[in-house]
Amino acid sequence: MNKKQQIIFRSSIITNIFLVIIIIWGFINTNFVKEQLIFEQVQHNLVELEGLITHQKKYNWSEPNLVTTEVRDILNGIYIGVSTGKYLKTISSSDIRTLENLASILRQYPHDELYEFSTLTTEDKQNFEELQIKLREVGLGLRITISKDWDSFMDQIKTLEENLSTLQNK
Repeated sequence: MNKKQQIIFRSSIITNIFLVIIIIWGFINTNFVKEQLIFEQVQHNLVELEGLITHQKKYNWSEPNLVTTEVRDILNGIYIGVSTGKYLKTISSSDIRTLENLASILRQYPHDELYEFSTLTTEDKQNFEELQIKLREVGLGLRITISKDWDSFMDQIKTLEENLSTLQNK
């Protein structure tokens, strides 16, 4: 090879390495965004829901709309997380199904709509208290170490979904 070809060859190698680094960086950032979105919008809100139900139970359901608003926030978080994951193609169809099943179950609980608060019956309060127990059982509660591992979180959601399905079939 003459000197000109060597320069072109070396610059081509450097350019290709640079492009591979950019692609890897983009992939890592895309997965990070997906996971952070789900962790912040769903996992964090499920932990908050458990804490709010505990608080309401302790204070005789003095502000039940805190709980119903949190359920709405979780449903919105699932929708945003699943939509983003589908768009970025970073979430598996199995995980989408799991999150959508959880949303379907949570929609059966009273939740606030835009400009409209839900009214809770005694049965609704009991159902929320059972939900609080199930959240703690799967490790989604206040003063419990929360994992930021995607597979671990999805396992928690699957177990929660199964536990809640058995409650609703009673």
